[in-house]
Amino acid sequence: MDLLKEFKDYIKKEDLFQPKDKLLLAVSGGVDSVVLCELCKQAGYDFTIAHCNFQLRGEESERDEQFVRNLATTYNVEVFIKKFDTNKYVAETKAGVQEAARELRYSWFKEIINGASSFLYLVTAHHANDNIETVLMNFFKGTGISGLHGILPKHNKIIRPLLFATKDEIKAFAKENDLSFVEDSSNTSNKYTRNYFRNQLIPDLQKTFPQVEKNLIDNIERFKDVELLYQQSIDLHKKKLVEKKGNEFHIPVLKLLQSKPLATIIYEIIKDFGFSSQQVNEIIALLQSESGKYVQSSSYRIIKNRNWLIVSPNKTEEAGNILIEECDKRIVFQNGALEINKILNTQYSIINSQLTAQLDASEVQFPLLLRKWKQGDYFYPLGMKKKKKLSRFFIDQKLSLTDKEKVWVLESNKRIVWIVGLRIDDRFKIIPSTENVLQVNLISQ
Repeated sequence: MDLLKEFKDYIKKEDLFQPKDKLLLAVSGGVDSVVLCELCKQAGYDFTIAHCNFQLRGEESERDEQFVRNLATTYNVEVFIKKFDTNKYVAETKAGVQEAARELRYSWFKEIINGASSFLYLVTAHHANDNIETVLMNFFKGTGISGLHGILPKHNKIIRPLLFATKDEIKAFAKENDLSFVEDSSNTSNKYTRNYFRNQLIPDLQKTFPQVEKNLIDNIERFKDVELLYQQSIDLHKKKLVEKKGNEFHIPVLKLLQSKPLATIIYEIIKDFGFSSQQVNEIIALLQSESGKYVQSSSYRIIKNRNWLIVSPNKTEEAGNILIEECDKRIVFQNGALEINKILNTQYSIINSQLTAQLDASEVQFPLLLRKWKQGDYFYPLGMKKKKKLSRFFIDQKLSLTDKEKVWVLESNKRIVWIVGLRIDDRFKIIPSTENVLQVNLISQ
């Protein structure tokens, strides 16, 4: 195999970069990154070296740093060196050692590229065997179809021009070109997940399936095409199902129920909002539930409201549909805040203000829904026994177009309780038999 020719052909085929682009090479000093340097040199590419010293292996880490400094001198290129207190970072973030090292190095690489406009790309020495390990780990972790394409040859400003080559081919090139490199002793330890796959699982598989490496490399290419087709289909479903409204996303329940495969489509929609695959069944159950039920992630809620699922930010000041639980005392929204108190009939005094709603608590069913009004909404204005559309009510109140756009309603079990700041619904007014009063105050911005 002519590795140099394959290297240049792969870069051209994948359109990774142009021959005159300036590259930043991530170099550990191991055989992979040393071969990457040599290939770039022989191909005539313009590159600079960057090396991370994570200070995890004592003298060996210092040896690697010095080796890379010498390598840069050999190639007559600039070198960036960064020492990290990785153990301190692990203690502070509670991350695993490998995860911490990855976060530290890519954050630093980004700083270099952003700080020096001459560098167009970061180049890493990931190869075909790295890709195999990544795909297998993703498969066993359950990352879905997107995890089966493995490491991409180009992602934003990161390029991996050695993904076509196996470890054995890289070693053979190093031997042919009499290249020196350093060995990382931690690569032999199976305490790291990747090393277990590399040193134990894959060699065991090769005993039964000698062609396992080649087959997996071929399959990775197929998985890329499968994912492309899969994503095209998912994008079509999202386009038909998900309607963006301000900071929210609305999904029609009946249309969603007719979509197949339901669980997969739901997962592909909700994962963008911080929901996990384990929550898919909760969302499916939500489709058949009553209004007001919801499922929550760290940043969003999915609320069932009549025939819609509403994906709404947990930060209520950003949301257009906000659920209010019985325990909530204060809710912030776009127009200000609602303060909610439950008081005994004998302990309240009548407040004649449009900014306060005093309601018969026995008629109010939680959770309440605070939302913007919409066409078709109606209520029974206080003192009237007939319903009136909000659009008609606004005309009677002589509200301007701008005023109408700012109107919110408070809803209980599909019934409007209060046109916030304007009028309560007659069905929820306080009567002589009222025992408890729900008092809601609007605190304007």
